[in-house]
Amino acid sequence: MFKKLIFGLSLWLLASILSFGANLQDGANAYNKGEYKTALPIFEDLAKKGDANAQFYLGLMYSSGDGVIQDYKKAFEWYEKAAAQGDALSQYSLGQLYRHGNGVTQDYEKAIEWFKKAAAQGDITAQLNLRAMYRNGQGVEKAAAQGDEYAQYSLGNMYYNGQGVKQDYKKAFEWYEKSANQGYKDAQFNLAKMYYDGEEVTQDYKKAFEWFEKAAAQGDALSQYRLADMYKDGKGVKQDYKKAIEWYEKA
Repeated sequence: MFKKLIFGLSLWLLASILSFGANLQDGANAYNKGEYKTALPIFEDLAKKGDANAQFYLGLMYSSGDGVIQDYKKAFEWYEKAAAQGDALSQYSLGQLYRHGNGVTQDYEKAIEWFKKAAAQGDITAQLNLRAMYRNGQGVEKAAAQGDEYAQYSLGNMYYNGQGVKQDYKKAFEWYEKSANQGYKDAQFNLAKMYYDGEEVTQDYKKAFEWFEKAAAQGDALSQYRLADMYKDGKGVKQDYKKAIEWYEKA
């Protein structure tokens, strides 16, 4: 019994010595080496003092089960503290927990909310996850209604292809138009194509040309090629072989 007490006291003293005066970099170095027992008390000490980076690391350790029993609820708690301080990685991680329902009730709208916060700070992974959710129809309708141009484009695609909804070219056109008016080039191309082919709208080469031109100006290669074709054939614009060649070269 006495030996166990001494052993336990020794471990406590060791943890105290390791964490005393240790900074975030010390904890990060230990974590990256897989020395989780060394990293944990350092992060805990700093996290309790309000260090957002340490709070993120604790969230990561509990989420991954690194040196601790995996616990998504505790991960959520630490990520939430850091995210509230503006930590982009924690905001992204919260989005993931909400998206998959780990440690919290699954909520696509909240997932999108946190992904957007992280994306606004330049987090590429958050941006990719946000787009993946929209493509899969997760939270896309509310985001589209709130004016998100990519969500509007994605919803247009869903209606155009009958993906998760009944195929409806009219609704596809409406959502493409909303997105296109905000300058999203892929939506501008799709809108132009619908005008060109007369899908659910009266065929109108002039309007098709206008939208291809807008998308082409943003560097969309497909629109540049279609614009060249229209100059070559004189559809929606006065026939002009010189300009046709210019746009073919750009495409």
